[in-house]
Amino acid sequence: MFTIKCRDLLFPNIQAILFDKDGTLEDSKVYLTKQGQQIAQVIDKQVPGLEKHLLKAFGIDGDSLDPSGLIAVGSSREVEIAAAAYIAETGKRWFDSLMIARQAFKEAEKFVSNTPSPMFVGSRETLKNFSEAGLKLGILSAARPEEVSAFVEHHDLGIYIQVQVGVDEGPSKPDPVLFLQACQSLGVEPAKTLMVGDSVGDMQMACAAQAAGCIGINWQKRSENLEGANVLIHQLNEIEVLK
Repeated sequence: MFTIKCRDLLFPNIQAILFDKDGTLEDSKVYLTKQGQQIAQVIDKQVPGLEKHLLKAFGIDGDSLDPSGLIAVGSSREVEIAAAAYIAETGKRWFDSLMIARQAFKEAEKFVSNTPSPMFVGSRETLKNFSEAGLKLGILSAARPEEVSAFVEHHDLGIYIQVQVGVDEGPSKPDPVLFLQACQSLGVEPAKTLMVGDSVGDMQMACAAQAAGCIGINWQKRSENLEGANVLIHQLNEIEVLK
């Protein structure tokens, strides 16, 4: 058991820490923005007039990405369904709309690099320090399982990360079942596990699972979209392990 110190707050009896990926460990803003732009453009070619509406729904304004927007915090499945709903509003049948949205995702992948984005500065070192101290670590992301695996492999994090959870067709954040399943895989109790994330979905999920605590991180030094966090930080090295 460890005591985790985060600013002026202490979390005693901690066994594990679960991290979100996008916006927490991975600086994926540029990738997500380009992905959303490409999806909107591909759909607009088949259903003219939707691009600006889709971009707004995704949380994209020019090259600016809303950290609380759909493309930033939603699963791929949720983005597909939202896009399909806009398409269906034009009068197209639902399954046709869903097929157009799914195809747009595939087409967008041809124009956007699938190479994982860089990690935020100091993130890898923080994971290394936590792991060497004896904490169990995991990643719990709304990204697809294969994207989480690619991120871990690309950055050589397998020696630190003991469980990887992504979202495909099943439940997504803020469903607490994701947190509970991750804890079960790690062999730890939720009440002895911390969640570190950059969205209100991370906080709601951990709170519903009765986690030991929720640490909200915003590398841009803003505090919005982190309601429910016990403490807010701007760098991962603000989390300290006390013996």
